[in-house]
Amino acid sequence: MIPGWTNSGPEHWQSLWERDHPGFRRVQQADWDHPDRAEWVRTLDAAIRSESEPPVLVAHSLGCIAIAHWAVAHDHPVAGALLVAPADVERPDAPEPIRNFAPVPLAALPFPAIVVASSDDPYLDPERAAHFARCWGARLVDLGAAGHINTDAGFGPWPQGLELLAELGRR
Repeated sequence: MIPGWTNSGPEHWQSLWERDHPGFRRVQQADWDHPDRAEWVRTLDAAIRSESEPPVLVAHSLGCIAIAHWAVAHDHPVAGALLVAPADVERPDAPEPIRNFAPVPLAALPFPAIVVASSDDPYLDPERAAHFARCWGARLVDLGAAGHINTDAGFGPWPQGLELLAELGRR
């Protein structure tokens, strides 16, 4: 689990999945409120390298962009990635603390990936979500009007997300 800026709270689908699936582990960043791209990528790399088998990565928001940065700099095996509501850190109105993740890497990911997006995400326009998915070589799943696909948007356990995750695990 790779949460985004400010982490995922106790009722966020990532936290609920971790609670219900003991094998799911969160990548713990040193500072969730003031993310440093290099530090986040190093922490992600250490977590991936600590796994005995290639992991499936499950990211939300800024965590998706951290994975894209990791993928262009590292080559450790990854089984797949579920990239939910990537944050567009290049938007003019992007919050200052996440702007150091720009530019967004647009190289094809070297593992299967699914980008899950929403038509009314305040942090990612649908066209930009489709662009990310195309560049990353990922399948795009559009949930329609689903906000930022987080607790504030009404997402709790999110069984559809678990189905997408299972699909990645079968590849």
